[in-house]
Amino acid sequence: MPDHDHIYQQEAANYHELISKQPDLTVFIEEIRPISGLDIVDIGAGTGRLTTVLAPKAKSIVALDASEAMLEITAERLRQADLTNWTTQVSDHRKLPLADQSADLIVAGWTICYLGSTNVNNWEQNISEVIGEIKRVLRPNGTVIIFETLGTCFESPNAPDFLQQYYSALVDTYGFSHRWIRTDYEFDSIQQAERLTRFFFGDEVADRVIEQNLVRLPECAGVWWLEL
Repeated sequence: MPDHDHIYQQEAANYHELISKQPDLTVFIEEIRPISGLDIVDIGAGTGRLTTVLAPKAKSIVALDASEAMLEITAERLRQADLTNWTTQVSDHRKLPLADQSADLIVAGWTICYLGSTNVNNWEQNISEVIGEIKRVLRPNGTVIIFETLGTCFESPNAPDFLQQYYSALVDTYGFSHRWIRTDYEFDSIQQAERLTRFFFGDEVADRVIEQNLVRLPECAGVWWLEL
């Protein structure tokens, strides 16, 4: 399996090319909380998958991530869109560099899972700290929306074993509501599909892409949300 920490720090451009092949998630966010005029925080913003589509309607948006390289791409995309209502900052999800009750909406896409995997020591404490920080930063009636994987190469949800306890905790311990959606990759060619999937998902997925000619690679994602 590729080293995702290395990818996020050293190969941000390739990562951005991969996720650009997935659908715009704005519609799913707005079904939960209309975004116009809100102060928004995107934790684990990466190369701006969520930040760049939310920023045009937001009052303000803060993009946070552990990788400066990823945030540099986010910032460049926002500058190219002539937007000025944004800031970026390197941070840890467990200690957000934000004032109490300073946001109306917090979004987190495919990021808290790295602290919530049962392969990580103290994963339960990590999740408790992350949720605590989210609740500290949100205003009364604020909303948090979390996206996480429910399986790549699957037509219906198939959560990885090492994330199932984290997902259960969101619902059973922290009171989140939950649904699932499709976030399929639509590649330009089989060559691009093979290159990008091998880069991020590894040989098993890339070999399946070639064998099955998967220019459209199915993927499922979970959406968890909580309103304070």
